[in-house]
Amino acid sequence: MEENIYLPYLMRITDIIDETYDTKTFKLEFINKEDSEKFDFKAGQFGLYSAFTAGESTFCIASPPTRKDYIECTFRRIGRVTKALSNLNVGDTVGFRGPYGNNFPVDSEFKGKNILFVAGGIGLAPVRCVIWNVLDLRDNYKDIAIVYGARTVDDLVYKRELKEWEERSDVKLFKTVDPGGENPEWDGKIGFVPTVLEQSGLKGDNNSIAIVCGPPIMIKLTIPVLKKIGFTSDKIYTTLENKMKCGLGKCGRCNVGNFYVCKHGPVVTASKLETLPEEY
Repeated sequence: MEENIYLPYLMRITDIIDETYDTKTFKLEFINKEDSEKFDFKAGQFGLYSAFTAGESTFCIASPPTRKDYIECTFRRIGRVTKALSNLNVGDTVGFRGPYGNNFPVDSEFKGKNILFVAGGIGLAPVRCVIWNVLDLRDNYKDIAIVYGARTVDDLVYKRELKEWEERSDVKLFKTVDPGGENPEWDGKIGFVPTVLEQSGLKGDNNSIAIVCGPPIMIKLTIPVLKKIGFTSDKIYTTLENKMKCGLGKCGRCNVGNFYVCKHGPVVTASKLETLPEEY
């Protein structure tokens, strides 16, 4: 009998964290123990998460592959599927298809390197996966810095983890909110992510890697800053997961010519981005 490539794993929600007023993180565990034992993935890969009767939606796997027996996803309530997912509770069942796509070369090209993470808003989700992958294997990497910002304090995700990273002696964290997005308790910077990055004093070299993820305009404005402070295009990585739908290269939503984001991405270097149409 031919395998059904669209058949999802059944996952049970074991924890829900309200990140912001419209963003949640689900911790998911496999209902079938055999599925859990054979499942494996790499940092940067994605999956399709389904709310039964409502459909499925594409998100990254936000937890690191160094942590077994569960996966996490973070999503914003912006459409039919994510609205249905946001109405679920601990103990409910969702579907998961994956993992799909390529990955950040954490175990090869990144080893022994300084790593700079730059993220905006919910774009911290795919970056978080790599951050924890690196921190769980901390001795394999050199200096680690994180620049993260959101529109307002309330829009920051993973607030407890930001505090944890801030308190670590082996991580430099620069957190910021857009002008006007602060509150009286805010102890971070005020300014747009590319500006804060340029003012941070962080530098790139041949032994450094940068990973950037966030709204398209933030990525577009951040890459020139990364180049200005010393990162070459082949050392700058991002992810194009928002371009995907089916995850299998069948629907054609994510292709540009022969390049399919879901099959040849979603992780790409700035060098690859420069070969794609600007509007992409």
